[in-house]
Amino acid sequence: MSGSDNNGADQGASSSLAQGIEQLTNLDDLRQRIDAIDGQLLSLISARARCAQQVAAVKLSEDPNAVFYRPEREAQVLRRIMELNPGPLPDEQMAHLFREFMSACLALERPIKVAYLGPEGTFTQQAALKHFGNFADAQPLPSIDDVFREVEAGAASYGVVPVENSTEGVVNHTLDSFINSNIKICGEVVLRIHHNLMVGENTRRDKISRIYSHPQSLAQCRQWLDARYPHAERVAVSSNAEAARMVKGEWHSAAIAGDMAALHYGLTIIDEKIEDRPDNSTRFLMIASSDVPPSGNDKTSLVVSMRNQPGALHDLVRPLHEHSVDMTRVETRPSRSGIWNYVFFIDIKGHRAEPNIAAALKEMAECAAELKVLGSYPVGVL
Repeated sequence: MSGSDNNGADQGASSSLAQGIEQLTNLDDLRQRIDAIDGQLLSLISARARCAQQVAAVKLSEDPNAVFYRPEREAQVLRRIMELNPGPLPDEQMAHLFREFMSACLALERPIKVAYLGPEGTFTQQAALKHFGNFADAQPLPSIDDVFREVEAGAASYGVVPVENSTEGVVNHTLDSFINSNIKICGEVVLRIHHNLMVGENTRRDKISRIYSHPQSLAQCRQWLDARYPHAERVAVSSNAEAARMVKGEWHSAAIAGDMAALHYGLTIIDEKIEDRPDNSTRFLMIASSDVPPSGNDKTSLVVSMRNQPGALHDLVRPLHEHSVDMTRVETRPSRSGIWNYVFFIDIKGHRAEPNIAAALKEMAECAAELKVLGSYPVGVL
């Protein structure tokens, strides 16, 4: 069974694995019990992997171009794992473990190629691995446009791009890319963003005169920098990972980036979690060339252009209210087609296949100059 075709956790098996642990008090006996459980886990994981191989064989016998990764099925499995989790591991940790099991099993069927906004060490790479697992073939690309093009051309099955930050707002380049593309949104990840100040081996803390980072990261750490390094030059670069790469061999310079960048470029973190807001997070979108069926807990994203007339926005959202559709987000961007015309990016709860949403979208399209559904996709689980 793969990450997209499996029956989740077996409660009977988990109870048999744990049976008798409560009665053991001797350390050697507990270690022997852990060894026995590890052996059982190994057998079960191997059985799961063999089932994934069988799934691949059946799919290919029915369709040589079969799709192996199914976002809606994966979301259903992870939700079920969290519902069945007996503890003591928290639900999210348990789901992360199963995420990696599914990623490994899916790689046996057919490895997923995922393009993401690079270079290596970016938060976008971290989001890609969080969503697809460490067994996906993740490839860094230099720009958001390149990620869209790679997916459109079929060179990558999926792409990962940032879309909004809780502190600094939307990533306009990503929104603009959807307007001129037929790419669909197939998933989302919300990542808690922790920024760290890091240096190479040539720099001491008291000698820092220049700090590199992405413009949004510099903005997210503005107060902290004002208080501790008010005289250091702040240099905006294309990504946090690029900032880390640049300071590796420089003197008297530091970078603001995440843990992954420090590890990848061999830097030392001298201050952790320096973001001004502790709840700082970024939402990333998974993009693909095809639509996703309903998962049971979905979100739909739209882009709508309106005619320049009084009451346009009211007319646009009225069908949502009339059909009891919950709008969770709206962003406005100037339209490139005319002065003082605008396009609206809208998120609503539910899948476009649901009758009330389908009816609302039909009425919205009648009063809009253009309406485009960017995708219906599972609400992020992890």
